[in-house]
Amino acid sequence: MLDFTQKYGDEFRDFTEQLLTFETTSGREKEAQEWLSGRLRDLGFEVYSWTADADQLAESPTFPNAEAIDVDERPSVAGVLEFGDPAAGPTIILNGHIDVVPVEESSWETDPFKPTWDGDSLTARGAVDMKSNLAACIFAAKYVHDVENDLDGRVVVESVVGEEEGGIGAVAAALSNPYRFERDAAIITEPTELDVVTAVEGSVMMNLEIEGRSAHAATRWEGESVLPHFERIRAAFRELEANRNDRVTHPLYESFPISWPVNFGVVDAGTWASSVPAHLSSEIRIGVAPGETNEEVETEFRDELDTVVAESDWLSTHPPTFERRAIQFEPAEIDADEPVVTALQTAMRNRGLNDTDPRGATYGADSRHYIAAGIPTVLFGAGSIKQAHFPNETVEWSEVLTATEVLADATVEFLSTNATA
Repeated sequence: MLDFTQKYGDEFRDFTEQLLTFETTSGREKEAQEWLSGRLRDLGFEVYSWTADADQLAESPTFPNAEAIDVDERPSVAGVLEFGDPAAGPTIILNGHIDVVPVEESSWETDPFKPTWDGDSLTARGAVDMKSNLAACIFAAKYVHDVENDLDGRVVVESVVGEEEGGIGAVAAALSNPYRFERDAAIITEPTELDVVTAVEGSVMMNLEIEGRSAHAATRWEGESVLPHFERIRAAFRELEANRNDRVTHPLYESFPISWPVNFGVVDAGTWASSVPAHLSSEIRIGVAPGETNEEVETEFRDELDTVVAESDWLSTHPPTFERRAIQFEPAEIDADEPVVTALQTAMRNRGLNDTDPRGATYGADSRHYIAAGIPTVLFGAGSIKQAHFPNETVEWSEVLTATEVLADATVEFLSTNATA
């Protein structure tokens, strides 16, 4: 093979910079997807496009309130390259999501949608999560197609929307195949620090509502503040978190200080400094281990809440509500001996990455949708999840180049060792 950077280095870098200039927050992906479709055609890909259907999303446990999800004018896009006799070989998907989370520009040192270089470091919203990795998918596939002449099969590069909202584009692709052929495996380029991730954690997203009784601050003893009740519930949930951390074990999660974390991400209480706070709402994320179900874990926390309520005269007569929010993340895992995993591990070793042991991730990913559809899916990509969603989001370009070369080698390995005829 020719060296990737020799053949495509400058074009790849320019492409990534342009992709990063689009502000593809929720509902604003269309312009970037149209630009991407044109570029894929220019690069020789056959282009597919699909838009999710809210009724179809409701078939997935991810979206219990699918009618509230915005799906209009939000196309997902894919490019397909065929090799030799496509029917005689397998099909592998290289997947990335084009949507990014919003920014607070006051927290950034640079314009988040103007890519900025500092030596080898590239800073922009989406640099890590995950437009650099999406670009890597495209150029890895193109590179293989240009330099390999003895392969059969297909490579599909997907740019999906709504991953940050539960996986809108991926669910649609998993539930209703948008292609004229079947799919055999997928690599999703989440920022894994060039590690192999075969398991992702799930999460139950809940909303807690507590009612108290208001009173003037000068006679606050006449009221019933929601805050002590919230603190008792929070303490009970943290105790259950610790219990689950000891009781629910998984070999890929032993290195994490808290394997199945519980996070009270939003807490809103009270309306006025001189009034006893009489209402509290909190949005809570509860971690779910691979092998568990969201329903099982939700039941554990409901039972714990019931115990707290039973111990309080006020809560017993004014029970809090504890309901699911709109988006849920299911855990997912594949065996380490799946062909897509071994192909990726071989490619990593070819590029000098010798630590190829599978890892688990404490976040959710679109892999769960493909795995649920019977498509073995692994995560691999450049950058660290510690940079994702952060101000001044930065990736090392040398790591992106390595990821691209590994993806290219993994594609060759998978196509060459998994022929169907």
